[in-house]
Amino acid sequence: MGAKNELLYTKEHEWVRVEGNKAYIGITDYAQESLGDIVFVELPEEETVLSVGDTIGAVESVKAASDIYSPVSGTVVEINTALEDAPDLINKKPYENHIVVVEMEDISELDSLLNSDDYRAFCEEE
Repeated sequence: MGAKNELLYTKEHEWVRVEGNKAYIGITDYAQESLGDIVFVELPEEETVLSVGDTIGAVESVKAASDIYSPVSGTVVEINTALEDAPDLINKKPYENHIVVVEMEDISELDSLLNSDDYRAFCEEE
């Protein structure tokens, strides 16, 4: 199970890459592996305002559908439109293919996320 040291993680298997006040959000290697071949990604609209825990969208695979939850509060400023035509990019490179970019309202919310070591330990317990 791969986890990148420079990212933050949620217990719902989302990852966050922070650049200034922007949070790039995707699903982890563990999540894509559990789901199997991803065939569709439901993306939010740009300018959607989110609170921590809100549903951003969903990922559908041949096995299941899974909601994606926002790990931070803020406004969606970008969606990864490449996933509309090629949702399997998440299977191929889950950490290089974010789903959305959120301009964060409160960066202190990042303090509640897991670092890579804690995330790996969490996954081993599941």
